[in-house]
Amino acid sequence: MSAAKTAKNRIALLVFLVVLVGLPLAPATPEFWLTELNYIGLAALVAMGLMLLTGVAGLTSFGQAAFVGLGAYTTAYLTTHHGISPWLGLAAGLALTGVVAWLLGLITLRLSGHYLPLGTIAWGLSLYYLFGNIQALGEHNGIPGIVPISFFGISLLKGRYMFFLIWACVLLAAWASSNLLDSRPGRAIRALKNGAHMAESMGVNTASYKIVIFVWAALLAALSGWLYAHMERTVSPSPFSLSVGIEYLFMVVVGGSSSVWGALLGAAFILVVKDQLQNLLPLILHSQSNFELIGFGILMILMLQYASNGLWPLVSGWWARLGNGGSRRGGEAPAQAPALPHRARPQAGQQVLEVTGLRKEFGGLVAVNDISFSMRAGEIMGLIGPNGAGKSTTFNLVSGVIPATRGQVRFLGESIGGLSARSIATRGVGRTFQHVQLLPTMSVLENVALGAHQRNHVGVLAGALHIDRAREAQLLHEAALQLQRVGLGDYLYEQAGNLALGRQRILEIARALACDPVLLLLDEPAAGLRYKEKQELAQVLEQLRDEGLSILLVEHDMDFVMRLTNHLVVMDFGTKLAEGPPAEVRENPVVLQAYLGGIDDDLPESLRGAEVQG
Repeated sequence: MSAAKTAKNRIALLVFLVVLVGLPLAPATPEFWLTELNYIGLAALVAMGLMLLTGVAGLTSFGQAAFVGLGAYTTAYLTTHHGISPWLGLAAGLALTGVVAWLLGLITLRLSGHYLPLGTIAWGLSLYYLFGNIQALGEHNGIPGIVPISFFGISLLKGRYMFFLIWACVLLAAWASSNLLDSRPGRAIRALKNGAHMAESMGVNTASYKIVIFVWAALLAALSGWLYAHMERTVSPSPFSLSVGIEYLFMVVVGGSSSVWGALLGAAFILVVKDQLQNLLPLILHSQSNFELIGFGILMILMLQYASNGLWPLVSGWWARLGNGGSRRGGEAPAQAPALPHRARPQAGQQVLEVTGLRKEFGGLVAVNDISFSMRAGEIMGLIGPNGAGKSTTFNLVSGVIPATRGQVRFLGESIGGLSARSIATRGVGRTFQHVQLLPTMSVLENVALGAHQRNHVGVLAGALHIDRAREAQLLHEAALQLQRVGLGDYLYEQAGNLALGRQRILEIARALACDPVLLLLDEPAAGLRYKEKQELAQVLEQLRDEGLSILLVEHDMDFVMRLTNHLVVMDFGTKLAEGPPAEVRENPVVLQAYLGGIDDDLPESLRGAEVQG
């Protein structure tokens, strides 16, 4: 981001903070406004966590209101029944909510598709009815007489004073959530929604990050519940029902499902519109009937029809145009940082990969039929064959994306058969995919930094508190180096989805190189590239081979394969037809038959000379 844009954003934030602080200090500010802003702040805390969980990580939850209830009831019970300080009530509420969320996450997050939101509805309803049926919690009458919070001897009984605590929590939560998204764990969390399988192949423990973000969202909800209990000074089950949980989800969708500030905007929009409809509709319709829900529903449908991505993208887009924002191509490279540790390369000629009797069956279909081959350090091996030959399936078996029916895969002498894709990646196997798998809304630089995920360790708390800058600088510097290496140094801050297909494939290679692999698996890397781009890619791959990297590639461009590889394995219908140097494979009649199928016009140009000689 340019210095001018950064300054403009800081000025806007400063104006927002001045207005926010000035409202309660101004005696003329109506109490109603402050009360409304307090409720917006409480809702924004829940919406921020839900934005991270549902909007960013793609894990839909309808039960966040139940976590608000856990925080509220914990502090209410402890302060009224045992005389414990509200601050200890906060600690107890967060601890209890964290444990409950962790246990629920272990069970619920194993579900996928529509079963996950149904699971959240189930435990959301369970907790709601639990609140209303425990005698110690006052059953449906709740717990009254909760003491107000005191801060350094100052009572926050009045809403005007409570305003400062609520919005301090909101701003701290926004700061921490923004920091988290811009960190190493944040990139992993952003990969959960549309790139979980890819992220596993980069060494990301996706199951762990799902639970992390689930607990994070629950803790923000519990914080909101604690504030609510001491502001209202009474709690009952109704504010923690499933319908309120759905309302929180509406806030995220309306505000913008992947923006911290969108969550705040969504909370403000929903609560203000809902309140105004309750006031205006009876006057317009001359009836005291409950029409506001109908009007609210119509407004939501219209808004989602014309602003399907939420309100915040409209606001941020307008703000960017105001500052002549546009393409983020170019920009300064990340600052210099100490290099990440590198793996020792095996000696030239040392066996790197050995595949023995590898077989994969899908029901009655044999996709890979007892394939065996080996490759050594410092060579480029091509895995070729007609469409449907089983090449990509073989890649997926080697990289652990799918398990083998039988057979053995050894990497650097260690059996890796049966290991997960994440475990294999951490051992030094990087890969690209037949169909490009990038995170399109993330920058080119961040996509590549995700590839270096397992080369550095930054915890969630360190990322949220912004104390990971040194390690984050190392990751971004490494990503920039790899992008320079493959010729994408001018696109560091461009969104990956804005690149042409050819550059996206090169970007995948840069991401795989950021893993610091010993073995690089490239699945059709030249697909979609122009002739000059293919020549540049070949130069990069030859340079990597000279550095001791072993490369196994699947490719349909036979000219590209024949000129680049040291060794070829030819497959057809899952079976190995031939193996050897390109010159020998070119003259193999079985290979010619597999490609020709009896029709000479289909023979690749690189094999046509062999046909004439035959």
